[in-house]
Amino acid sequence: MPSSVEPLKEGIREENNTLYVVGARHIAKVANALANDTRAKILEMLSDGPKDLDDIAEEMNQSKANISSQIRRLEAVNIVKSAYRPGQRGIKKVVELNVDKIVMILKPEK
Repeated sequence: MPSSVEPLKEGIREENNTLYVVGARHIAKVANALANDTRAKILEMLSDGPKDLDDIAEEMNQSKANISSQIRRLEAVNIVKSAYRPGQRGIKKVVELNVDKIVMILKPEK
């Protein structure tokens, strides 16, 4: 459970590398983001450390546009985060896991 004494309110929040998802509506949103083979493979790849968007697309044999779209879905629920860094030819997008675990709680505390 979160280290703070504040009750778990409905929503999605990250604390200490853990994503707390409270309430059925928010669980459905996170579950939807996870329920895709491409996104699951991206998460597997990122478990080894940050990856360049170009490298992810190449390894998965998919377009950068599709991988970017999949990453946005994971970013929307705080599972991954991205940063732009200088590359050999311009700026590159680097993606990494934002959390190590996800805790889903059906009923928020009152």
